[in-house]
Amino acid sequence: MGSPAEDLRSYLDAARDAVLWKLDDLSDYDLRRPMTPTGTNLLGVLKHLAYVEAGYLGDTFGRPFGEPMPGEEPGDSVHADMFATAEESADDIRALAARVRAHADATIAALPLDAPGAVPWWPEDRNAVTLHEVLT
Repeated sequence: MGSPAEDLRSYLDAARDAVLWKLDDLSDYDLRRPMTPTGTNLLGVLKHLAYVEAGYLGDTFGRPFGEPMPGEEPGDSVHADMFATAEESADDIRALAARVRAHADATIAALPLDAPGAVPWWPEDRNAVTLHEVLT
């Protein structure tokens, strides 16, 4: 076991790797096939996880990801992070997830576990968090 931050990051890495592993060797059809009543698919789940990670381990700690994220552009659906567009390849979404992962890892490495943050999309009276809470 390492430090508490290293331990938490190892659990996060295991979850990230498990999601990617589950997408391995699937055809583009299977990656894009709607699997829920909302119509999302496996690539949409990966895209959503990247979006969430960019927010919680980026914006929350004043370390924005630096790339436009789905749903942030004028005219985007509020659910744009849940779907792979026809223009987005599986490799594009995997690359986005890798860039977000590197950015989030930099946040984890740069900040102590008691670093304060504020989740911008939570109500102001209860949006205060620490890096430890977000990682947990």
